[in-house]
Amino acid sequence: MQDTKTLLAKFMSLFAGVALSGAVAAAPAAATRVPNPTPQVSLKTTEGEIVLELNQEKAPKSVANFLSYVKSGHYKGTIFHRVIDGFMIQAGGYTVDLKSKPTKPPVVSESQNGLKNETYSVAMARTGDPNSATAQFFINVVDNTGLDYPGQDGYGYTVFGKVVKGQEVVDKIKGVLVDDKGIFMNIPVKPIVITSATVLKTPVPVTQ
Repeated sequence: MQDTKTLLAKFMSLFAGVALSGAVAAAPAAATRVPNPTPQVSLKTTEGEIVLELNQEKAPKSVANFLSYVKSGHYKGTIFHRVIDGFMIQAGGYTVDLKSKPTKPPVVSESQNGLKNETYSVAMARTGDPNSATAQFFINVVDNTGLDYPGQDGYGYTVFGKVVKGQEVVDKIKGVLVDDKGIFMNIPVKPIVITSATVLKTPVPVTQ
């Protein structure tokens, strides 16, 4: 009798273990985290905060490139080194003492994505080579249709996002006093510094 009870106990124990492992196996897999198609980045500057909303659907390579610089801390301490009222404000490449910061390999142009260089849109700055964009970017302060694909050079400039908060800060920056200094044209007399650049965990509401 004792042997029968012992065998039954072992069987029930084994069955319970099998049932438990089966339940674990049958448990639904954790939901795959889907990347936010419109991540937002906060640029805190000495003139106030600007929040950019990025368009990963239309400009995936440019957005990934920009976010890599944001997450690495590249933009902290950089300045708006080119400010032209009636055109755009440019940043992301130089420190307060006008030293260039090292960059990663350039990103290919996505200027044919349908996004326009309209007021408060953000685009990649580049040289004459359409595939030379790295860390520098600019915010359009007017509708710059001449920068849209194909532009004057057959390529235009890649738009990858827009300002969704801090438009008044952009307006303040575009109106500051500028001068020429060495190789820098239209550089603010008083440096406008990006003190931090971070991806927002809680996006700000966007008014369509």
